[in-house]
Amino acid sequence: MTRRGGRLVCASDKFRGTATASEVGEAVRSAASVYGWHTTVVPVSDGGEGFLEAIAGRFESGRFTGPDGNPVVARWGWARTNSPEVRAAVLETAQVSGLLLAGGAQRNDPITATSYGVGEQVMAAVDAGATSAIIGCGGSASTDGGWGMISAIRERGGLPERFKLIAAVDVQTPFTDAARIFAPQKGANPATVDKLTLRLRQQAETYRTEFGVDLSGVPGSGAAGGIAGAVFALGGKITSGFDLVANLFDLRSTIETADLVVTGEGRLDATSLNGKVVGGILRTVDSRVPLLVVVGTATADAIRIVRAAHPDTSLISLEEAFGLERAMGETTALLTQVIGDHLKSLHPEEADAKS
Repeated sequence: MTRRGGRLVCASDKFRGTATASEVGEAVRSAASVYGWHTTVVPVSDGGEGFLEAIAGRFESGRFTGPDGNPVVARWGWARTNSPEVRAAVLETAQVSGLLLAGGAQRNDPITATSYGVGEQVMAAVDAGATSAIIGCGGSASTDGGWGMISAIRERGGLPERFKLIAAVDVQTPFTDAARIFAPQKGANPATVDKLTLRLRQQAETYRTEFGVDLSGVPGSGAAGGIAGAVFALGGKITSGFDLVANLFDLRSTIETADLVVTGEGRLDATSLNGKVVGGILRTVDSRVPLLVVVGTATADAIRIVRAAHPDTSLISLEEAFGLERAMGETTALLTQVIGDHLKSLHPEEADAKS
């Protein structure tokens, strides 16, 4: 039995388009405080939208080239760290080359969409004194293999010696599979997918020739339309976005002392369990610690996998409980309600006494 007034850890992703990870955390904190729980909020990310907010402590902004070639004002930031010697910039591809900036899949041109602005942001960070840049790879409009990013970096003189690039990813997709897996979400029809795939194969050969890098066996190099592969070609590293955030905030130690862990994301499906936040939390939480997963919507297969992976799991789908329209329009209010109802159900005798 989970004790009343225990320690709750909320380590949730954003609910895309309706609530940031921080807003989810505050909704959980609001509900838990009624029942005397102490809540620790750790906004987490897998490298996609919300990555910048999750790990940056200070923010910068500037004008950069958007995915359609038009200028956009976009943010980047500085990683929160206890070491004054570490000057790590944090970038998020969705901020400067995102699909939403291109007008969504309906208005995006998958062939011409560019990652050029990501390279501009990298060089802005270099100019500001960064010694490394962590790029959250998710939500991009482009499938240009990161060539736009490389072009922008080259046009500005290239990276300084010993400058480190890190691509934070939430998928294991190979470089030449990026179009097949992701381009349809970016507005590509089957013929366009074939063209993009051919272009990625040609770029892979270019990277092999120019940089001596073989991307064919590099997991995650297809993330963000191949931007992660370009990072690798430049001598950078590809890593799990969730693991990077979890290590930065020592999430495992925080969770170890919890009496209840709450996590969630907007949509729970099979991909959520392989590189994304809910899957990462399932790997992190001890099976003896109760886990509550709250999502906007969920597939039946994913629900079964989650419950099999962690036997003491409660799972709530806002769409199933309230309908899609309310789930999308009242996300934070509904989160507060379902968290309160869940805590109430743990102690029905106290709930009766309050009523």
